[in-house]
Amino acid sequence: MKAKAFKAAFPHTLPICVGFLFLGMSYGFLMRSKGFSFVYPMLMSLFIFAGSMEFVTVSLLLSTFNPFYAFFLALMVNARHLFYGISMLDRYKNTGWKKFYLIYGMCDESFTINCAVEPPPDVDKGWFLFFVTLLNQIYWVSGSTLGALLGYVIHFDTTGIEFVMTALFVVMFINQWEEATDHRPARIGLICSLLSLLILGAKAFILPSLALIILCLSPGKIPARPSNRSNQP
Repeated sequence: MKAKAFKAAFPHTLPICVGFLFLGMSYGFLMRSKGFSFVYPMLMSLFIFAGSMEFVTVSLLLSTFNPFYAFFLALMVNARHLFYGISMLDRYKNTGWKKFYLIYGMCDESFTINCAVEPPPDVDKGWFLFFVTLLNQIYWVSGSTLGALLGYVIHFDTTGIEFVMTALFVVMFINQWEEATDHRPARIGLICSLLSLLILGAKAFILPSLALIILCLSPGKIPARPSNRSNQP
């Protein structure tokens, strides 16, 4: 049963493997360039497992200790997982103890696969979801650890490497824009970010813009459009 689930899940995670290895390595290089041991990116990837927040954490670790700012920043950056979790309530039913890890290990990529892909009829759904999530985390932890280890022996100018996360979000935004039929959430995100940037400036706009986006995208503000999928069996 487990072997079948693993074989069914693995091919779906291969594209994620390529992206996570390279992105994770850039994160490991970044951490090493800031003077951190390879243990830091390895453990942060294992326990935080939130790519965007891990890149942000680099600056948090090097700045003045401000736990309240760090808490609210982490909450806002990962607030989309609130909506992810709600949409996966039915999907994670009857998965037993695996549900705890599925909740902990859910990232954007695992959410996409687990939400959209139906396992074969002879494959246990809980183990399929589990292996998708586990494999994706292994890719990320491996990439970030490898990047940090290579940082000990490979030395180059890392100026601008922080931009890799910006590039990732731009690509994700373009892909989601092309795939989505409803562009209102994207427009709202752009407008809220630009307004906050113009009013508050580059150093203080992130938290207010994220809070404003969440407020505007709350279920009471933008009703979900019905799916195009047929409800017939």
